[in-house]
Amino acid sequence: MDFLHYLVTSIPFFIRAAAVTVELTATALAMGMVIGLVFALMKISGRRFWRYIADTYITVIRGTPLIVQLFAIYFGLATIVDFGSFWSAAIALAVHNGAYIAEIFRGGIQSIDRGQMEAARSLGMSYGLAMRRVILPQAFKRVVPPLGNQFIIGLKDSSLAAFVTMKELFGVSMQLASTHFAELQFYTIAGLYYLALVVLFTFLVNRLERRLKVES
Repeated sequence: MDFLHYLVTSIPFFIRAAAVTVELTATALAMGMVIGLVFALMKISGRRFWRYIADTYITVIRGTPLIVQLFAIYFGLATIVDFGSFWSAAIALAVHNGAYIAEIFRGGIQSIDRGQMEAARSLGMSYGLAMRRVILPQAFKRVVPPLGNQFIIGLKDSSLAAFVTMKELFGVSMQLASTHFAELQFYTIAGLYYLALVVLFTFLVNRLERRLKVES
């Protein structure tokens, strides 16, 4: 009975928190897509310098915990620029996910037959134009499934923003749990909201994947 009571009475709090979670995740992943694409192109570049920069970034980010990166931005860069909790969390999530997205994009780009780039160049296209009009559209279709998985991971990783005072799902559940001394109940409720968001996002990604297959 207590669980049902908490589940119903906490709906307004968790709905607002879910909106914050979605906003944070969408912002972070939008930036992460840009970061990932830039570093993917750097990694497949013919210039050793750019490949070295990309390899260093990917190795460092993938080799250190997200919570460390989040604290480094929130507590470290805050001494220079006060981003606030939302943008600190968004930037940390973007940089973190960008390293994984870079590898996803790199794999997708390199999966396209090299002959297509050569054919595009023989038609007079520059490397950049051929990449934009020929290679990237095909690569994007191939990376939708792994990108969808990475987005779901990013959604769940956003829970760490609670540790920099963000009032997203996990942050609100921590606050309500400490107020009502009902940790199990409120953490379970938060888990249900995360599950609902993941199921919804998985459905949308699957629809996008099917649509792209139909159009191809």
